[in-house]
Amino acid sequence: MAGQPPLVVDLDGTLTPTDTLVESLIGVVKRSPLDLLQLPFRLLNGRADFKDWVAARAGVSVGSLPYREPLLEYLREEKRKGRRIVLATAAHRSIAEGVSTHLGLFDAVIATQAGRNLKGEAKLEAIRKEIGGEFAYAGDSAADAPIWRAAKAAVLVGVAPGVADSIRKDVPVEREFAAEQGGLGAWLRAFRVHQWMKNLLLFVPLLTAFSFFDVWKLVTTVIAFFAFSFAASASYVLNDLWDLENDRAHPRKRLRPFASGRIPIVQGLVASAAALVVALALASAVSRSFLLMLVLYLALTSAYSWLLKERALIDVLTLSLLYTLRIIAGSVAIGIPASSWLLAFSAFIFLSLALVKRCAELVSLEQSGQEEAPGRDYRVGDLAVLWPLGVGAALSAVVVFGLFISAEETRQRYATPELLWLVALGLVYWLARLWIKTSRGRMDDDPLVYAIEDSGSLLAVSFMIAVTLVAHFF
Repeated sequence: MAGQPPLVVDLDGTLTPTDTLVESLIGVVKRSPLDLLQLPFRLLNGRADFKDWVAARAGVSVGSLPYREPLLEYLREEKRKGRRIVLATAAHRSIAEGVSTHLGLFDAVIATQAGRNLKGEAKLEAIRKEIGGEFAYAGDSAADAPIWRAAKAAVLVGVAPGVADSIRKDVPVEREFAAEQGGLGAWLRAFRVHQWMKNLLLFVPLLTAFSFFDVWKLVTTVIAFFAFSFAASASYVLNDLWDLENDRAHPRKRLRPFASGRIPIVQGLVASAAALVVALALASAVSRSFLLMLVLYLALTSAYSWLLKERALIDVLTLSLLYTLRIIAGSVAIGIPASSWLLAFSAFIFLSLALVKRCAELVSLEQSGQEEAPGRDYRVGDLAVLWPLGVGAALSAVVVFGLFISAEETRQRYATPELLWLVALGLVYWLARLWIKTSRGRMDDDPLVYAIEDSGSLLAVSFMIAVTLVAHFF
């Protein structure tokens, strides 16, 4: 391109909003958790050798990385005009060359390799050695300031306002690209605050014991609810970071804050740790027994995230156990034993809901033309088995509820237990509605969240609660 100097482009934070070194470290831990103990010692050899060691153990799937599409389109346009485009990054050379091959945009690659980490002045020196002193530079952070000031023009990508103002005073700005802000909405989504609704299950023992007028028990359950919610958010964040590559291959999950790069991975780790500290503090305020229940929940959800969710059927059984565990934790929090009827009913209904969740994912994959669920041992053809299993579990829950209505203890606790048969009919309608919505591809990733947002489900659940109260008091 006549009159235009070569355009040198940074990778981490610029071409992609994520950090490929951090993603590589996650890959190292996934492949061999014990390697985590070696990291501090490997750093003693210098960052270049450290990156070389990490790259040898875990690569980054460059095809699934999130890229800044507005910047990519600009680079493609410049490339069509004949301009020379160079990738210059502190990332390991194997990653940089993989990105270059994948995008097919770059005429040369300058990257970190054994013995030399290309950051700041070192990168500037390498750029001058490769293409001379006439170049424009696209970067994203204050660490790029020495290179911008040595360049003929600057391309600012998601640069902080203070840094951008400083660069504009020293260098002509060729183009600017705004940052894809995470914002409060992205953080709420990363913490999956909408999933906190599942922790309302902790209130079930309070409601079934009709103790909701006991202020102490109510306040205790509220504290327990927030303890579980913050613990769940901490595990959700870690799960998303652990599952980045699989999420990016999913039609909906690829838009999650960490998979899309809207929130940096390091910030996610810090936020997860903070949420966990809050959760443990709240649980300790309830009781030691409840704290143990929370630790058990964290252990089970961690086992699910790191191992069990990749095992067909074991994953849905674990999910149903996690749901039931919330009810047991609610009982422990207020000191009211959970009845065997409640636990049996919970086991079946939550197994059905867990299968709804899995079937909804497979229906979504089928609609997008995919055959297998990334990172899970499920195929679209498995729907033939999962459908009847899920509906059968739902009907089993209704049968257990019917037996509960006929039990002697029910007749002692309810003024008009016969009215509970209306609740049984409501259960049949509600569960059948969830399965029909699933078959139509209209189910959310989590059926409980969908049930709270769906007007028909809300009416059904409200009806069942109202009839239960009438049956008890009148």
